[in-house]
Amino acid sequence: MYERKYTSDIGADDVGKKVLLYGWVHEVRDLGGVVFVLLRDREGIIQLTCPKKRNPEITKRARKVRRESVVRVVGEVKEEPKAPGGYEVLPDEFEVLNEADAPLPLDVAEKVPAELDTRLDARFLDLRKPRIQAIFRIRHQMLQSVRDFLTSEGFIEVNTPKIVSTATEGGTELFPISYFEREAFLNQSPQLYKQVLMGAGFEKVFEIGPIFRAEEHNTVRHLNEAISIDIEQSFTDHEGVMKVLERLINRVYTDVVEKCEKYLNWAGVKLEIPEIPFQRVTYDEAVEIIKKRGEEISWGEDFSTPALKLLAEEFDSHYYIVDWPTEIKPFYAMPYENEPEISKTFDLMAGSLELASGAQRIHLPDLLEKMISQKGLNPESFEFYLSAFRYGMPPHAGWGLGADRLLMSILKLKNIREAVIFPRDRTRLTP
Repeated sequence: MYERKYTSDIGADDVGKKVLLYGWVHEVRDLGGVVFVLLRDREGIIQLTCPKKRNPEITKRARKVRRESVVRVVGEVKEEPKAPGGYEVLPDEFEVLNEADAPLPLDVAEKVPAELDTRLDARFLDLRKPRIQAIFRIRHQMLQSVRDFLTSEGFIEVNTPKIVSTATEGGTELFPISYFEREAFLNQSPQLYKQVLMGAGFEKVFEIGPIFRAEEHNTVRHLNEAISIDIEQSFTDHEGVMKVLERLINRVYTDVVEKCEKYLNWAGVKLEIPEIPFQRVTYDEAVEIIKKRGEEISWGEDFSTPALKLLAEEFDSHYYIVDWPTEIKPFYAMPYENEPEISKTFDLMAGSLELASGAQRIHLPDLLEKMISQKGLNPESFEFYLSAFRYGMPPHAGWGLGADRLLMSILKLKNIREAVIFPRDRTRLTP
């Protein structure tokens, strides 16, 4: 028995030895007396060279095999500078484990371009492309780095409910579901639960999990199901968690650069690690910059995409927009004591793309209940949440960071659907 090897593991030590390979037929080139098969596995591509004079039966099989068929190969490794990776394998065994149908709904070799919708319809094939698979190998490292960093900072990973009875932030952007005899919704954020955990004495928590927004956006930046990276921390303020966030971003970039060189090459991306601390601009300053660049905006408005694109021209890398009007932020954002119309809030931006939003939270029950009412919400609907504030809630702050958007910004993807294996948007429920 031979031990299976990935294509990328084959090197000088294997020359003259036999190896076992599994993978997909990427391409076949028939030159008459010799057939070349490019075999692809998740780590790369290697050339199988099948001369007719060496083994006519294997050459015949290789000539007939369809692209994307799954094969098992045992063969001898030879050096070949012209082959991918500098090595080729001369098969002694060539077994077709599963023959692919023809024609293919999508060209994995990418010689024939396809629109994104076509690619998503045949996503299982699209994901076989090295360039696309690289996205999700980098995503794996990104999430691993997030977990490692937050754990090293003393945060405890938690999982909060995704089926809830109350809106996190009010509004109508919720997916209702049938929950026996009761009304329920898919959760739009773990916000209320992670704050309750501050009252439970956990002090530092994080969660990586799905959030659901019933927004009818159909843009390159929005999805209806997304993965959010959330933290909450006691005995700190918005400044404290902003420092955690920028250190996290720096760590993710550093790890991806150091550990994902092959996949960055597959994706055709060269990364620069952002320097910290990130630049800052207040909401008031941002309004003035946008006005000077010719966009109409009134104080108290949220920023439109065109406005954010104008603002982004001022910055070379990541930056914070801080001190937002209290009126346009959620009820749990802490206002400044001496200027209550301004809140201790921030958004982290990468160019014109919002990556994260956070704040120091209100920890005083009377003020929190007042703010809930001012937003037109009923405090009785938030009783489970408010009760945690009446028996010793510490000061705390936190943020939510979009994992899909973070990956989109790292790899400079043009559409957020590229960053999600099976995206869910206004029109897509399958695959």
